[in-house]
Amino acid sequence: VQLVESGGELVQPGGSLRLSCATSGFTLANFAIGWFRQAPGEAREGVVCSSASDGTTYYADSEKGRFTLSRDNAKNTVYLQMSNLKPEDTGVYYCATAIGSSCGDEDVFDEDEFDYWGQGTQVTVSS
Repeated sequence: VQLVESGGELVQPGGSLRLSCATSGFTLANFAIGWFRQAPGEAREGVVCSSASDGTTYYADSEKGRFTLSRDNAKNTVYLQMSNLKPEDTGVYYCATAIGSSCGDEDVFDEDEFDYWGQGTQVTVSS
């Protein structure tokens, strides 16, 4: 199993960016997948989780309305479209595949529910 993120770069506040997560070694359509962010000096936090079982997508409150996750199961790739970016969106973004087809029942961003992670891609929002 391999996940490779790309697309991170320096962007101005208010700008947009699309991250990609290319996956291999498993059938993307069968597993939940999430994006996480780790800001400098902070713990990693969940951004969005996409359930494969029922198609539900869960966004962290601060990302609702600004971030959109999409899947291209044929290409085994997951995208994170980010708009109206803010300096607090700065960090390393990781994609991760869940153990099962659903995001966690109690906590959709419980990292114990995710077993494979990419190496991350850096997003910097700054003027």
